[in-house]
Amino acid sequence: MSKETAMLDDDALVQAKKNWQLYYTISQELLKFIDRNDVDEFIELVKQRDTVVARMKAMPATETYRQTEECQTLIAKIKPLDMQIIYKAKAWLNKSKRQNATVHAYDLQGINPLGNIMNRKY
Repeated sequence: MSKETAMLDDDALVQAKKNWQLYYTISQELLKFIDRNDVDEFIELVKQRDTVVARMKAMPATETYRQTEECQTLIAKIKPLDMQIIYKAKAWLNKSKRQNATVHAYDLQGINPLGNIMNRKY
């Protein structure tokens, strides 16, 4: 392997490490924002994390770095975060659906307008 190829490989591994670190950091932030019920910021961070994942998938060095002890330690930190994010996002979604259903239960759109007139006291 030439010196230039080795340098490129080292640069790629450094970038792969940065991507994994960024994924971890964004995951921590996702948890903070879902705990605060800041859905808009949460969704924005999900988009950013998806961009990082796409970048990671496009880099062959990502898989090489993933095999390292350092990355395995980082993955062990990321997995519980991801599980918490998924659990809390599902809980928020279910709560949101229930609230939405409750609001729609009070909608007057499906009710016969004549019935409303008859129920009024004059």
